[in-house]
Amino acid sequence: MNDRKTDLYAHDLTAATWRKSSASAGEGECFEVTDLPGGGKAVRDSKNPGRGDLRFTAAEWAAARAGFLAGEL
Repeated sequence: MNDRKTDLYAHDLTAATWRKSSASAGEGECFEVTDLPGGGKAVRDSKNPGRGDLRFTAAEWAAARAGFLAGEL
């Protein structure tokens, strides 16, 4: 992992405010997103939040979001 990615995982998200995706299905199959410093994002499974999260730099998030919106995932 490069230093920038390592820095993302150094942030404590205990008190983070998580938002559910507006595109999530109504059957509870949702993911939640919270903001990280520098424009990064953390994503977790809303039905299993204790399982951990994935963290994205701003550039990675922009690419992932474009894929989500295009229906690639």
